[in-house]
Amino acid sequence: MRVGYGYDVHRLVKGRPFILAGVDIPHKTGLLGWSDGDVLVHAIIDALLGAAGEGDIGSHFPPGDEKYKGIASLKLLEFVRELLRNRGWAINNIDSTIVLEEPRLAQHVAKIKANIASTLQIRLELVSVKAKTEEGLGFTGKSQGVAAHAVCLIHKEV
Repeated sequence: MRVGYGYDVHRLVKGRPFILAGVDIPHKTGLLGWSDGDVLVHAIIDALLGAAGEGDIGSHFPPGDEKYKGIASLKLLEFVRELLRNRGWAINNIDSTIVLEEPRLAQHVAKIKANIASTLQIRLELVSVKAKTEEGLGFTGKSQGVAAHAVCLIHKEV
């Protein structure tokens, strides 16, 4: 078994969609990024790649590479799923936390979890997604950006 940890952060800007795990969440600002800026999926990708000893998201999907401009991060997660499978890894579970002041995510968490589980082709109960505020502190507390943390456990298939 191997443990992986992932972290990502994206700035909030006007004129961009606010997408988490393929869910377009109505908000006055969105996540800036070369892809769709999906901070949560990026953290999960880094956790999975790290656990498997396969580098990080930037080594597989470099920013500035035109083929990834605006790409849905769930597509990147599909690639990571196949990479892990090809190396003989299976996912035990994923636990993640999104850190932001707004928008409130409670009504979206079920769909976010379902999209992650579906993309990774794992059972829904193996995916945990939580959202936390920082009580107005720091860049996330001042609504300048969003951060996400993820941890995963993987094992070799026998």
